[in-house]
Amino acid sequence: MGLFTVDEARAELARLLPVLDELIAVRADAAEVAVALERGEVRCELGGLPELKGMQARLDELMTQVQQTGAELKGFAPLLVDFPADLDGVPVLLCWLEGDRRLGWYHRLDLGFAGRRPLP
Repeated sequence: MGLFTVDEARAELARLLPVLDELIAVRADAAEVAVALERGEVRCELGGLPELKGMQARLDELMTQVQQTGAELKGFAPLLVDFPADLDGVPVLLCWLEGDRRLGWYHRLDLGFAGRRPLP
């Protein structure tokens, strides 16, 4: 899909935050229902198997929305979203981690998450 500038990635993240917030909420609900079903409960406060299937479908829709922007969904729990970019001629990923409210990190492609640094 191409590379993002820092400003473009920050703007895209701002548009994606409601989607990411919903993804986190639905993920938590689905986990709760799944554990209840694993314990043999037919239903919990959030529903049963039909509701879980609906939650899983919604998670797929939300993840597709993220990926259609050109961002890369790298982690699910916690959520990790990378935006391919180029900083001073070096290929990098602008890195957003669940809990962040803004895009403030990057890492070189060859270093991965362990090489995260604050954006200048």
